[in-house]
Order: sequence, then structure tokens, then C-alpha cells
Amino acid sequence: MTTTTESPVVVETTHAVRTVRLNRPDAMNALDVATKEALLEALTAAAQDESVRCVVLTGTGRAFCVGQDLREHVAGLERGADFLATTVSEHYNPIATLLASMNKPVVTAVNGVAAGAGLSFALAGDVRIMVDTAGMNTAFAGIALSCDSGASWWLPRLVGHARAKDLLFFPRTIPAPECLDLGLVTGVVPAEQFESAVREAAERLAAGPTQAYGAMRQAVLSSASMPLPEALEVEESFMASTGDTADHREAVRAFLAKEPPTFTGR
Repeated sequence: MTTTTESPVVVETTHAVRTVRLNRPDAMNALDVATKEALLEALTAAAQDESVRCVVLTGTGRAFCVGQDLREHVAGLERGADFLATTVSEHYNPIATLLASMNKPVVTAVNGVAAGAGLSFALAGDVRIMVDTAGMNTAFAGIALSCDSGASWWLPRLVGHARAKDLLFFPRTIPAPECLDLGLVTGVVPAEQFESAVREAAERLAAGPTQAYGAMRQAVLSSASMPLPEALEVEESFMASTGDTADHREAVRAFLAKEPPTFTGR
């Protein structure tokens, strides 16, 4: 994929880490159609590229992502009431699904405020690192809308049903320390340590057993709606598939040789 600094989404790959960066800093990385389409394209390419073993989603400037671009939203509503349903089905749902289910780990690097769909996207990361000056805001109730992009799925699982509804009904900017206490993020770091912390986490994941990580993601995702016997069957199937990988054989060899394994993601 070819990108430039003027693109609404910038893509970089280093050491098997694909960084997908929202790039509308003047609009706080609000999501207009062009940005949503570019983000979906970038995430689809990252998911399908076997050389990519970890994906980082972040933003440019002082925001991670503040959700839907409301200026475009108003214009869309004037064109017809089906605008919301169309953009949810064509953009938000596919993006949320890719972030949650691609067969490789995802790091969300929350460099600034994450609101609305931006919050939803941030919560989909396996590792969620936030700069200490950032915050999160559900935002949806403030514009008289229900939640989208997975907020109703992630919030109850991270903070419980009662707290999830409190955050949705009474939107406010949750400061970084509280986000950590609530479990909305997995780490909070000072600004001067943010990039190095994200890089360290992403490169460690990229050097790991990629297929095992993907299987774990799928197992955890599916178990949320399964009784225990079915979840055990899913685990059994993934144990069989990962047991047939080169990385598993390498891990066993390295263990017996008393040396660190070198994983290839295969």
C-alpha cells in the first residue's frame, strides 16, 4: 500500500510490526468516509499479510480518535436517514471486527483522547497503552445516539455491566489513571516513554508465536458466548492446529536444549 503524510491513514512496517496511524490531526482524527475507508483498507491488508506479526493502531497529534466526523455526519443526515445504518454496516462494523479477530496481536497506542468509536477501537487492542495525558469518553449519549463499533461488547467485559452503563449514560472524559484502574487500558506511561513502551510491546509480540496468539484471540473471543463444553471444544481444535506449527516444534526443541526459541510465526 502506498501512503503519504497527507493520507488520512499512514502505514509503516518495521520489524514485522505494522503501524496504522490515523492522520487527521487538525480534526483530532475524526472519522470521515475517506478515513474510514482508508482505515478499513489498511487493517485488511495488515490482517492478510503473513509478514506482519503485530499491528499497532494509533493517532497523529493530540488525539487518538474522537469518533465520527460530525460535520460530515450532519451532511449525511441531510441526504437521508439511512446514512447511519450504512456507515455502521460498511465501515464501523468491519473495522471493529478486524481489530478484534485478525489472527495476530493488536496493540492500541492511545496517544490522546479516544472518544465514541475511537474509544471502541482502542478497547479492541490486546495491549492498550495510554499516554498519561490522554483520556477516554464514550460520548454517544451526548449526541443522542446509541453506542457502536463494539463499545457495548467491550465495556461490560472490561468494567462490568453496571459501570458500563454508567459510562455510557453519563459520558465524561476519564483521565488516564482512572482508565488504568478500571481496566480500560493495560498500561499508562509518561509522554517521553510512550513511543518506546509501544515499540517494546509490539516488537515483543511480533517476535512471538503468531499463530498461537491468533488462536488465543479467537478462543477468548468465542468463549464469551459459549457454555464451557463448547469452549473446551474450541480450545481442543486450536490446540491441535497450533500443535502442528513450526513454532511449537521450535519451542519444544529450544526447551530441551535449554535455550531461547526463535519463532517465525509459522
